[in-house]
Amino acid sequence: MSQNTIVAIATISGLVPAVIWLFFWLQEDSEHKKPKSLLLQVFILGMASVILIVPFEQIARDRYQDVPYMIAIWAFLEEVIKYGVVYLAVLRTSKHISHPVDYPIYFITAALGFAAFENTLFLINPLSASGPVISLLTLSLRFLGANLLHSISSGLVGIALGLSFYKGWLKQKFYLFGGLAVATIIHTIFNFFITRNEGQNSFGVFGFLWIACIASMMLFEKLRRIDVSGLRREDTLPN
Repeated sequence: MSQNTIVAIATISGLVPAVIWLFFWLQEDSEHKKPKSLLLQVFILGMASVILIVPFEQIARDRYQDVPYMIAIWAFLEEVIKYGVVYLAVLRTSKHISHPVDYPIYFITAALGFAAFENTLFLINPLSASGPVISLLTLSLRFLGANLLHSISSGLVGIALGLSFYKGWLKQKFYLFGGLAVATIIHTIFNFFITRNEGQNSFGVFGFLWIACIASMMLFEKLRRIDVSGLRREDTLPN
């Protein structure tokens, strides 16, 4: 295959799984429609943020020889830059956030944009060197692993902000830092065990990820209930 063909296949193969996951999460909040143009903007900015993070991850690789520490730094940097994407596109003004559940949707959208471009980069080498069989295996692992990991980790940051929707400014910052900390820990644990096992014991690693996914979905449902109770509370306030 020519290089252009390889890049095209890698791009499509990287985008499709991310879009499937995004469709899944959007269906989880189908009653609150988000502007498609804004979702597209957040997704594209999430993709672009991969380019921005690479130099910083390279600096961390060069400076820190301790692998677990380096992996933790990479995880933290990725969670921070995905937060930065949502902040720039959505959070700078309050007009885009009208319900607590809006937060995780935008964070997951940015995360899946990030994962889509990351998937593309990971697929180029297998397509060039190993052919379609290995590439398909890589794509399957990325679909189950990286896409889900980024959705969960960034989604938890959004969930943390959603849980603080009716709280004061100081508590909102506390929830934000707590969400970033939990997201970084989950991201670090997954990457560490994937790297350490070199593909072995994948069942246990992915099992951990699916447990985190179930917990995220339960918290997502909790946000819906907070949403309803919050709207009712506002309806009962005096004019």
